Amino acid sequence: MTDDVRVAALRSAVAELMTQAKTDLAQLVSFKSVADPRQFPPEECDAAAQWVADAFAAAGLTTVGLHETPDGTKAVVASRPAPEGAPTVLLYCHYDVQPPMDEAAWRTPPWELTERDGRWYGRGSADCKGNIVMHLTALRALGADLPVGVIVVAEGSEEQSTGGLERFVEAEPELLRADAIVVGDCGNFAAGVPTLTQTLRGGVNVVVTVETLAGPLHSGMFGGPAPDALAALIHLLASLRDERGNTTIDGLPNDQVWPGVQYPSEQFHADARVLRDVELVGDGTVADLLWARPALTVLGIDAPPVVGSAAAIPAIARARLNLRIPPGTDPDQAHRALVAHLEAHTPWRARLTVELEGAGAPFRSPTGGPARAAMEAALAASYGRPATTQGQGGSIPLCNVFATTYPDAEIMLLGVEEPKALIHAPNESVDPKEIEHMALAEAIFLATYAG
Repeated sequence: MTDDVRVAALRSAVAELMTQAKTDLAQLVSFKSVADPRQFPPEECDAAAQWVADAFAAAGLTTVGLHETPDGTKAVVASRPAPEGAPTVLLYCHYDVQPPMDEAAWRTPPWELTERDGRWYGRGSADCKGNIVMHLTALRALGADLPVGVIVVAEGSEEQSTGGLERFVEAEPELLRADAIVVGDCGNFAAGVPTLTQTLRGGVNVVVTVETLAGPLHSGMFGGPAPDALAALIHLLASLRDERGNTTIDGLPNDQVWPGVQYPSEQFHADARVLRDVELVGDGTVADLLWARPALTVLGIDAPPVVGSAAAIPAIARARLNLRIPPGTDPDQAHRALVAHLEAHTPWRARLTVELEGAGAPFRSPTGGPARAAMEAALAASYGRPATTQGQGGSIPLCNVFATTYPDAEIMLLGVEEPKALIHAPNESVDPKEIEHMALAEAIFLATYAG
């Protein structure tokens, strides 16, 4: 069979499977698989894991099991051995999702897949249940014609960052050993633009506590000379960005340049849903700021709420900070720089405590290997245009574990997500054409990589 005939046959097979893909995704979205027992019952994650295991068994993988990871969640591992002399490909995804956040902000029910304006809406429809369906559809299209070994691993705690699968890989390295690893938890620069994610930013999360008084004081009797803990915290947080919005942490470079594909500011303004007339922040291009430089975000503040607040000077205030760091920056060094900066800029000799919640290293995907070449060709064949590359501002700590545990494996990041998917936000959705094109690309890759 020639390559053109094979691609045409797979294209037809994937197109015929899209009705099944929608049914699959509807079933997956219906599971409220948030891996946080404080919000949702663990049975929802257990049911999602079992569904995934059963689906990949039905898709032709011959060894399927549920494995408990060190954080108490279940990882689905399904595999089919490679023919003699053929390589093995690991396909990664996760079945847990973010909570829906403000359900009142959803235009459709978050746990019910709903088609609207050509997109499929629901929590997890893109991140990452859409990628599960991508893997399933690719394997179904190939059927018994699978010239490589395949291992599928679907974890259940990625969104909670509890590290269950990372520690599982370290403890059971042979179970997932492969020649090529496809991390299905990313997406395209834009719908219809085939994209491999080249870099991931790492992250450092800390909780900062500022204390100034033994307890709250009447603002009329003591306001003025009494040090206000919330005002001190505001002053401290303001030191982390300059007037243009650039992240300014002493000792941490913030002038790096992104050498690859650029992100037009007008497109980013629309993709990020920035309010009209509100300016983007920072000096440099959007790509520089998003993929090549550190970025500090204040994730939350503990302070008296407006409703119910009293005329009192706060004695204590806290903030949770997230520092994203680009490839080339060591997370330990970034953590030390952040702490030193906070200590140096705390006003009025206020008492400062900085608690490290977690840190993850940045990641850069290797290029130039046979798997990468086969995937680039497969993406081009599926979309009818050459693949491009981008960075991603988020972190996937598992990629670094894969790189350390399997140093000879080629790791590639891709998926059905794109800016309009609004992952982690209300009204998450997926473009079904992205599922179709990415499933076809993966099927072509699996069919051609061994050759």
